[in-house]
Amino acid sequence: MNAETLAWFKSSHSGGEGGECVEVAVAPGTVHVRDSKDPDGPALHFTSAEWAAFVGFAAGF
Repeated sequence: MNAETLAWFKSSHSGGEGGECVEVAVAPGTVHVRDSKDPDGPALHFTSAEWAAFVGFAAGF
């Protein structure tokens, strides 16, 4: 899948002030992450298991 065909969304905790925000798009077996201010820039790609481990770790903060 390419970035244009993915359904990107920002966290409900992201404000509208133009701060540092990321967008996430989910595809079968993969989670894509990009800078919302640079949608044509690079994106990171994680397996579903990697993303779940990251979210579980981040939730502990």
